[in-house]
Amino acid sequence: MMVSEAPLTTETDPSLSTPNPQFDDLVLGFLRLYRDQKRASNRTLIAYSHALKGFKGQMAAEGQDFDLRRLMALKQSEFRAWLGFLRSKTPPLVSRSIALHLSAVRAFYHYLDQGFGVHNPAISLLKTPRLSPSLPRPLNEDQALGLMNEVQGHVDLEAWESARDYAVLMLLYGCGLRISEALSLTVSSLPLGTSLRIVGKGQKMRIVPLLTPVKDAVEAYAKVIPFNLTKDDALFRAPRGGPLSARHVQARVKALRAPLGLNDRATPHSLRHSFATHLLGAGADLRAIQELLGHASLSTTQKYTQIDTYRLLKVYDQSHPQALSRSRRTNNA
Repeated sequence: MMVSEAPLTTETDPSLSTPNPQFDDLVLGFLRLYRDQKRASNRTLIAYSHALKGFKGQMAAEGQDFDLRRLMALKQSEFRAWLGFLRSKTPPLVSRSIALHLSAVRAFYHYLDQGFGVHNPAISLLKTPRLSPSLPRPLNEDQALGLMNEVQGHVDLEAWESARDYAVLMLLYGCGLRISEALSLTVSSLPLGTSLRIVGKGQKMRIVPLLTPVKDAVEAYAKVIPFNLTKDDALFRAPRGGPLSARHVQARVKALRAPLGLNDRATPHSLRHSFATHLLGAGADLRAIQELLGHASLSTTQKYTQIDTYRLLKVYDQSHPQALSRSRRTNNA
């Protein structure tokens, strides 16, 4: 992820007015730029802040200022020692986590180069760890529908809570929303029409068609909410009346995995993956799925084609006479 190329000024970043700002001030300016101009998510800001804090903890010599001059003077050997420290932690960081730390530091140095005109070439010589491609982990249709059915009428919940959880999961599977997007809906969204206007990552807005079963589930929940809400309040509420958290939805799905015989891959987000995979399997256009999911890049959506290809090959191996005869010959060998 690259930092926005918009020009920096002392108004947008007060640290630019300081001749030799300290590391903490520089980080604040960097995160402010990412938040205000790049519109990074809170998760990204937290991850980058954590990575840069660890970077300082490893690189700053005791009793010595860790300022702009020191950052520009760091050598390649010092950067390599930092990466080695990440690999030697207990437990050691996996390659994906190391890549995230390195991405944060590279973006930070790009910000320093842009805002202060000082470049450290050593950071560009570091290689990103090789990452094995990760594929989305969807549920099959029976599993997804079973989860929808199981969430209704749970004995440990009030009727309105079951209706709420069912509505949330229907939005994830029926519209392909992220949890944060579903929980960001406000009372002003009612009454529902034939589509939803969703603001996703990077404040990117998209229009998502609203299927009748999803609309019915949300409206059924809206009728039984036991709280007096204003139009600006979050639509989905916790038992005590506050906004519902993503953690609650995750815990709800986790509790339902054992009764349904699902493994730990069954998460709320896997319903979004299921939405995309099942559309693709039914012949939907990849570009249309990209728009529905709100992906900025088609390459992100293309991962679902690998899942569908794997599924087709598995069906072939289990069903086609040639595949079956090959399997028998292999077993008899």
